[in-house]
Amino acid sequence: MARYTGPSWKVSRRLKYSTLENNKEFAIGKNGKERRNYAPGQHGQNRIKLSEYGLQLQEKQKVRTIYGMNEKQFKNTFIKAGKLKGKQGDNFLIMLETRLDNVVYRLGFALTRRQSRQLVNHGHILVDGAKVDIPSYLCKPGQVISLRDKSKNLKFVTENLASTVERKEYVAYDDKKLEGTLVRLPEREEFLNDIQENLIVEFYNK
Repeated sequence: MARYTGPSWKVSRRLKYSTLENNKEFAIGKNGKERRNYAPGQHGQNRIKLSEYGLQLQEKQKVRTIYGMNEKQFKNTFIKAGKLKGKQGDNFLIMLETRLDNVVYRLGFALTRRQSRQLVNHGHILVDGAKVDIPSYLCKPGQVISLRDKSKNLKFVTENLASTVERKEYVAYDDKKLEGTLVRLPEREEFLNDIQENLIVEFYNK
């Protein structure tokens, strides 16, 4: 399945979950009305209760949409997580959280993960001083993420940084150098607390 590139509010309504993690998808729409937080369609409010498989699939789709990945990438990352020590579900989400496009987003260079992926793809991001244009690159603790000199004056980036008031504890940002660091690997309880990764594990291990 290809990566979804349409309006985020549509898929958030269908999944009943803010895939931008800020509930903006359910805010006021172009028509001046509040977007409904239930699935679209004539029977959106009266959908039957999901089966066990349906709940597992929905949880997988939530996380896949949050990180903006296609199905093949997502499953391959899950398989790699199963080869690490510890709980596969925890390792899986931590791997997703340490992707370069996500770290760029967490540092505040981008307003959304979709925007951060474009920054990486277009060669604006440096890792330890070297250009990395692969969004799926897994960052390691201690690595420094910064902007190319030619990219430091991008208007939308400076606006994003100025509007960022809070960051996760596992990243640090130096506003004088315009660079950030993945200080350590995130702990599972520090992000996506309402995601049940055990359902994703059950989905793939059927």
